[in-house]
Amino acid sequence: MAAVYRGKQPSLAQLRAFAAVAQHLHFRDAAAAIGMSQPALSGAVSALEEALGVQLLERTTRKVLLSPAGERLAVRAKAVLGEVEALLEEADAVKAPFTGALRLGVIPTVAPYLLPTVLALVHEKYPDLDLQVHEEQTSSLLEGLAAGRLDLLLLAVPLGVPGVTELPLFDEDFVLVTPLDHWLGGREGIPREALRELNLLLLDEGHCLRDQALDICREAGRENLGAGRSPSVEGGGGRRAGAPVTTTAAGLSTLVQLVAGGLGVTLLPRTAVRVETSRSSQLLTGYFADPAPTRRVALAMRSGAARAAEYAELAEALRGALRPLPVRVL
Repeated sequence: MAAVYRGKQPSLAQLRAFAAVAQHLHFRDAAAAIGMSQPALSGAVSALEEALGVQLLERTTRKVLLSPAGERLAVRAKAVLGEVEALLEEADAVKAPFTGALRLGVIPTVAPYLLPTVLALVHEKYPDLDLQVHEEQTSSLLEGLAAGRLDLLLLAVPLGVPGVTELPLFDEDFVLVTPLDHWLGGREGIPREALRELNLLLLDEGHCLRDQALDICREAGRENLGAGRSPSVEGGGGRRAGAPVTTTAAGLSTLVQLVAGGLGVTLLPRTAVRVETSRSSQLLTGYFADPAPTRRVALAMRSGAARAAEYAELAEALRGALRPLPVRVL
């Protein structure tokens, strides 16, 4: 167990005075270097010797020498002063906006489509910000935010979670992705009621996009929302009134490929359409009649977060950067 020092605690001024003398070995030069008067410098070193209970200097009429103890403790004093300087620099960095680490959590149905815009914005506008990205499902992100593991989230809202403040960014429509021969393929003005008749493929449980799609189906009057195990359709264009909702994929890329293979249809947010449908020539996109089903995407932070003003500024910058995307910026 380390020994506990029980003498007087030396001050930083005393350490600075001693370090200056140890460097210059001359009281006048040392005093000038740190902006102290020579008597004050001499008094600070004497006070340090008294506090530590050791002689640090050998004083003669012609020069100043370090004692053996002074040689050893000068190294320690320099290290302490270096750490204090680093502490002060770090404090200045913390006070400066958009510096240091920012741990951003993103849901999988947002990350591939919005991160290019987010990363480009941060690189251009906030080059001193150390952005660290974590892709997780909503429940894990919220746990990380509450525990302090994450600072800011990018996800679909509303969350309805106490202690979490949402900074809305945009609304985006859902579109219907179908095989080439589906009866709704490529159509516009599709009524929501059409969802009552479709073999709908959804993401696995735990994805908020699955829950949003199920809510859209309920709003359309669909009642049989249980998950089936054997997705099949009467050809890509067949109608199956009352077909069960079937969970078949852990990610949107796989989900869309299943649609291309004729196993059913799915709902995609507009920001995902270009990326996901470009991988296959066997897909068509249908658009719902107004008002189309939508989702809202936002940043979320702990209520009362120390960097709240910073996050609000980032949200505003993101709104501007996201305008070229097929969304309605808020």
